[in-house]
Amino acid sequence: MTTDRRHFLQGAAAASLAAALPLLSPSASAQTAAPARRHFQPAASDWRTFDVTTRVDIQQAEGLTQVWLPLPNVESDWQQGLTNRFGSNGDARLTESTLYGVRMLHVRFNPGEAAPYVELTSRVRTRNRVTDWAQKSATAEDAATLRFWTQPTRLLPTDGIVRTTAREATRGARTDVQKAQAIYDWVVANTHREPKTRGCGEGDIKTMLETGNLGGKCADLNAIFVGLCRAVGLPARDVYGIRLAPSAFGYKELGGNPASLKGAQHCRAEVHLAGYGWVPMDPADVAKVMRLETSDWIKTTDHPVVAPVNRALFGSWEGNWLAWNMAHDLKLPQAQGPELGFFMYPTAETGGERLDSYAPDSFKYQITAQEV
Repeated sequence: MTTDRRHFLQGAAAASLAAALPLLSPSASAQTAAPARRHFQPAASDWRTFDVTTRVDIQQAEGLTQVWLPLPNVESDWQQGLTNRFGSNGDARLTESTLYGVRMLHVRFNPGEAAPYVELTSRVRTRNRVTDWAQKSATAEDAATLRFWTQPTRLLPTDGIVRTTAREATRGARTDVQKAQAIYDWVVANTHREPKTRGCGEGDIKTMLETGNLGGKCADLNAIFVGLCRAVGLPARDVYGIRLAPSAFGYKELGGNPASLKGAQHCRAEVHLAGYGWVPMDPADVAKVMRLETSDWIKTTDHPVVAPVNRALFGSWEGNWLAWNMAHDLKLPQAQGPELGFFMYPTAETGGERLDSYAPDSFKYQITAQEV
């Protein structure tokens, strides 16, 4: 075990010991009780199987109408895509992009189709993902693949202010784990969840760092983590997906309502660390818990509600979520509109206009999940 991880685990053990100690009863004059310590510690788990259904109905279709829906496209020891079933009154075909290998359902409707619709059901298996920090192993990724995940993208530059910030954040760090921990801590300490941000955000990290406006949502905050990692040579990537079910640990902000997954899209992150391979990360969810889990905006990570989440999301995540893909700067096949920074939402065009994926009520799409 590396020295830095030993210190990390010793700190976690101390926190666990503190969690086991009884809370002192408040005095009669106390105005509010001390918040109870929460538990959040994903562990190795059995597979869970979900049917995830997306239904799109295009209102006021004009001329050529097209729809693109992401499919579960991450095969790993924590997710397996099983089947995809779909129905539509258009020409629906499974297709795949070239650079990232993103799989999707593409539907073209004849001009004059009065009520274009498509319904897609994807069956997927998921489970908790946990890093065993006590067990190092050889990693299977080749050098070319790892170099690919250090390259800049349109929204994830690795030079200028991104590189400067990354170097400052990792000053004194020597190992991969130390660098990742320093960047994770920097993101948690310096960014914040901004509820007014539309959708999951845009992920324009250069603008965020240059303006100092570091409020956003998951596609912003986890993108900062990924960009800073890449800027110091750590392979890293965003993983775009959607929450499927409530959290098993009672955190309302870390789960989804399977009857209506409107707004449940969520981006996570991975970083490749020597000796551990691809490791799950989610500093954006720490920020979400700090801002929204309680009625107060929690400003410290040692708060009993935040501490277990902050500790666990460096190296693990809960399997109540599926991953669509890891794509950036995606040009949808036959699309008339611009490329996508990421592909996490249903996307559609009609009459040459791109519909607003962040407005499911006016766009008219619904996503549900059923555990089977």
